[in-house]
Amino acid sequence: MPARPHPMSLLAALCLVGSTVAAAERINQEGRILGPAPSVSTPILFNTAQADAVASAMQVMPLTSAWNEDISQAPVLSNSNAMIARIITDLSTYTPARTTLRAFYEMNFVLVPDGQPLVPISFLVYPGDSDPSPYPIPANMPIEGWPNTRSETLSQWQQDVNNAGGDRHSCVVAPGSMQLWETWQAKLVSGAWQASNGARFTIAANTLRTPGYTSGDAAGLPMFPALVRYDECQRGMVEHAMRIVVKHSRAQYIYPATHDASTPSTTDPDVPAMGQRVRLKSSFAIPSGWTIQEKAVLRGLKKYGALVADNGGFFSISVTPDDRYPSGCFNNLSTIGIGNFEIVQTTGATQGPRSGGAPTADAGADQTTASSSVLLTGVVSGSGVTAGWYLYPSAPAPGTVTFANAASAATTAMFSAAGTYTLMLRATDGIHAPAYDAVLVTVGPGSTTSTTGGTSTSGSSGSPTGSASTSGSSSGSTATVDSGGSGSGSGGCGFGAMVGSALALMVARRRRAP
Repeated sequence: MPARPHPMSLLAALCLVGSTVAAAERINQEGRILGPAPSVSTPILFNTAQADAVASAMQVMPLTSAWNEDISQAPVLSNSNAMIARIITDLSTYTPARTTLRAFYEMNFVLVPDGQPLVPISFLVYPGDSDPSPYPIPANMPIEGWPNTRSETLSQWQQDVNNAGGDRHSCVVAPGSMQLWETWQAKLVSGAWQASNGARFTIAANTLRTPGYTSGDAAGLPMFPALVRYDECQRGMVEHAMRIVVKHSRAQYIYPATHDASTPSTTDPDVPAMGQRVRLKSSFAIPSGWTIQEKAVLRGLKKYGALVADNGGFFSISVTPDDRYPSGCFNNLSTIGIGNFEIVQTTGATQGPRSGGAPTADAGADQTTASSSVLLTGVVSGSGVTAGWYLYPSAPAPGTVTFANAASAATTAMFSAAGTYTLMLRATDGIHAPAYDAVLVTVGPGSTTSTTGGTSTSGSSGSPTGSASTSGSSSGSTATVDSGGSGSGSGGCGFGAMVGSALALMVARRRRAP
């Protein structure tokens, strides 16, 4: 078994991602405080604690992007059953039939600084669809499958010395500039890089490829935003849409895809298009005994679904080939029949979260009080907006909080013990990405209060009960990470949560002057 990377200390991780001081909280689509914008000074491989710290602090694609769109309530297409049946039929031609979900260890990535030296690369198959050379390729750029590559070193795998072939995708991410470079069939030949194609993406914008252009994926989509990463599995929730492969797709692409690849070509509407959105049915009960990694994937598939991105011989999603995953930790996914999925309505470039009128939330100024209660002066805006207060679950809290009315932006919060609390205000309209804002309340020594009446939350519960507000992680079957370091209903968090908790307090304190 490959040696595991040496764990990086929490302090080192915070120094790495905390080099840029944020003026305000950066909060992602799950209501998770990201901390200061990350930066790196040297290439970092995906299967390290350093990469976890950086990736977990990145807002990968905008809040409004298709990857970050909550589709848990999206309507089911009228021909969903027919389309699912066609996917099953296509994969039943194999012996044995491949009619269950699969999780494959595939694409990896490397994080590079903005000043990473540029390297020439030749594109041999789709030069016209490729963004031009040079690319910021580091010497340690991993190629798809590594380090699960038998006995080859990374250098040998880059050169494909054993002629293994395959898709050999690569992903190079610059967190500082939020740029992404991806290739298909990359290989180092006599010291020079070549690939079948290459694409550059800005992962801080909803900009797509030119219509008709492919990428490392047949759909013309970026791969990195859709990968199942180690850090998010440890938090208990994949916070974005995944990429999914079907055997046969029709000659059409729908937002956000830009390219189709129908072989043999068909326009049959019951064959999925590139960009088609697949969702795990809400009725699928996630077994309590399954691993944290399996639960994280399934929660993500219920809330964000998966985008049809390529053709292949399985109904499969892509997991980073991280050697820190416990052996077999995704195996139970292969017992889930394709019939447990459905095809839902997609939204276009100016629809859903990308339409006008998104809600806003302002939690008000940070407060320090000698009293056991404070008046929260939050404000939300937007049409049909529902407000909700809750105790932010990933930051330590010394006691419980009782909200007089957790569903009102302006309300009173009462605290059971002295100390510092991070409170989150959420505004949602069911169409756009929720708006979040956090406020830090410091309660002086000796201040206590009764928790009768109103809505009470503790430092480990995550969301108020019996109120109209919702937790920062989601609605439905998703999970938040509590202050004790375990995912609610997911059994364990680890390094990512420690970083998140520390950053939550650090950022909140820097956010507003006293």
